[in-house]
Amino acid sequence: MMQVMATRAESAALTRRALLDAAADLLDLGGPEAVTLREVSARAGVTRGAPYRHFTGKDSLLTALATESWERIADQVHTLRTDPALSGSDKLRGALRALIGVGRDQPHLYQMLFRRHGHRPEELGEGLDRVRRRLCAPAGAPAADRIRAAGRFQEEFLIIVTDLVGERNARHYGALLLASAHGIADMELTGHFSTDSLRTTSDELVDTLVRMVTDAGETT
Repeated sequence: MMQVMATRAESAALTRRALLDAAADLLDLGGPEAVTLREVSARAGVTRGAPYRHFTGKDSLLTALATESWERIADQVHTLRTDPALSGSDKLRGALRALIGVGRDQPHLYQMLFRRHGHRPEELGEGLDRVRRRLCAPAGAPAADRIRAAGRFQEEFLIIVTDLVGERNARHYGALLLASAHGIADMELTGHFSTDSLRTTSDELVDTLVRMVTDAGETT
């Protein structure tokens, strides 16, 4: 009996993974509009009803993707933060490049991560999707997981910043760095660095930010 239960759990986990991978592929190819449960099911090779055994609808599926992405970024930053071979400036440089790299490699996902309030996947539910969410899952659970994962990234990032500028200034410089990284990612996506007008690159701008913060930490 235990083996049967384990097999069912493993099968369910594999199906959920296939659905998430299929949704991620569709998101990369065409943005959130390309992610429909019908297309996700077809791409994952499962029945049309299979997604509803794992997600309350498209919104919760996209929210799960966002949560996984924040977890991956947080893992990357944690690895950088705890690497004894790296200097504080190298840790900060790596963390900024990890975030900007998502924007470069997965622009649709990146934009979904930073949607303003009211435009995040878990806040867009309508009709049947909203009903399924209320009946089939704890209210706000997907959103809570997403917020927790994003918060974990922020905590890891702020520890790196704190080591450079001190606890009193960490949030100020942390906000400045994240706003700058977001702007760099957006300018790279829109092709501003591919022209001769600015004559710089995202990596050069990251290096400048790291030097500025490191210098600020040394003078405080």
